[in-house]
Amino acid sequence: MRGSRALIMLAFALITGVAAVILAGRWLTQQTQVVSSQIAVASRDVGLGQPITANLLQMVPWPSSAVPSGSFKDLKELEGRVVIVAMQRGEPVLEAKLAPVGTKGGLSAVIPQGKRALTVRVNEVVGVAGFALPGNYVDVMVSMQDDRKQQVSKIVLEKILVLAVAQEASRDDTKPKVVNAVTLEVTPQEAEKLDLARSVGTLSLALRNQIDANPTLTEGVRKDDLLGHKAPPPPAPVAAAPVTAASPPKRRYRPPPPKDEVVEVIRGVQRSSARF
Repeated sequence: MRGSRALIMLAFALITGVAAVILAGRWLTQQTQVVSSQIAVASRDVGLGQPITANLLQMVPWPSSAVPSGSFKDLKELEGRVVIVAMQRGEPVLEAKLAPVGTKGGLSAVIPQGKRALTVRVNEVVGVAGFALPGNYVDVMVSMQDDRKQQVSKIVLEKILVLAVAQEASRDDTKPKVVNAVTLEVTPQEAEKLDLARSVGTLSLALRNQIDANPTLTEGVRKDDLLGHKAPPPPAPVAAAPVTAASPPKRRYRPPPPKDEVVEVIRGVQRSSARF
């Protein structure tokens, strides 16, 4: 009796173990099927504006339920594409991080549509001691003489993106670099203003908080404002003499000719008149 119970318990344990193994195998199979999707990722760090080559990519398994939007499942689709956002090793390659098809590599691939890149000469002071790095925002100031020959300093451009310093466009390095040229991202109208400002005066850059989007409206500072003197008022414009219509020439008064005097002469019964 006891032996039969032991056999029954043993058989039940075996059946339970086999069922557990079968269920575990099915669960592992399901998990394997979930990560069966293959997507392209960077096999090494890829810099800004760098064209993608085969040695920069690899295919890795990725959970099908968590595949990023815009990812690629075929390496051939990425041949010749240019990166506009620096990527690190193991990071998925997404369409949003690539320039349009047909774009060549270099800094021009990073410039958005409707924008321009303009390079200005700087020194250690103008370049904010090397802290104006790619990805930072700056305000551009010009120091020049106004129409009254007074020195004036004025902010002419605000929140301008620094694309590159010298020939370096990477935004990963945060170490200050003293360079002699800075490339700025501007609109065509801002490019004209910046080109005129550097030709008529001396440029300076003011480093700006990256999340500060508030515009600053200033009238500029002159030497009198700096010293606390009140600037003299501008000279009053001279009023022009009123223009009147030409009056006709005056005519001289000519008195009428004198009339002849008539004298009546009476001689007896005869009358006569004499005119003088």
